[in-house]
Amino acid sequence: MRIAVLLYDEFTALDAVGPCEVLSRIPGAEVVFTAAKRGPVRTDMKTLSLTAEAALDEVDAADVLLVPGGPGTEARLADQAVLEWVRAVDATTTWTTSVCSGSLLLGAAGLLAGRRATSHWCCLDALKKFGAEPTGTERVVVDGKYATAAGVSAGIDLALTLTGLMAGDATAEAIQLVIEYDPQPPYSAGSIATARPELVAELLANGLQLR
Repeated sequence: MRIAVLLYDEFTALDAVGPCEVLSRIPGAEVVFTAAKRGPVRTDMKTLSLTAEAALDEVDAADVLLVPGGPGTEARLADQAVLEWVRAVDATTTWTTSVCSGSLLLGAAGLLAGRRATSHWCCLDALKKFGAEPTGTERVVVDGKYATAAGVSAGIDLALTLTGLMAGDATAEAIQLVIEYDPQPPYSAGSIATARPELVAELLANGLQLR
């Protein structure tokens, strides 16, 4: 099972690393990080890079395609080389997936028209311009072979969902226990449904940056 993870400048690390932590543990799975060229790719926090072991032109097929999000997504929406690669690999996949604003890349590639999809809460409305039906009440949305996750940490939920669908519930449960994924956050500000309205407004005003 080949799982291709697209990297690009200013992607969000957990969008890629969280799902990789789960999916790489499926027996027989091979995860390959790929980018425009081989080598380190800087995340949005600037202090971390992941290494692309393969260039895009070296990865022409995958069982699973995972597209992470991040501030760098916007620049990729008009990157025809990346969009053409996404479309080409999608033609070979069993599952095409995204985390956070990565769903906008799937949309820009023309893959989500008429489909239910989700994204980071600040990007949900942007999905509409690609013909998708935004769904902001679910952390993981599956429509056909397309599975999209909400923001950042939801990528772990996505990966466990995919693991169950591909390898069975027992394998997914075993991986969940191995990584001890048992969220018990000390705050209830993890979604716009529970966060203080003034906090949501402040983050939007600051472009999601802390001040």
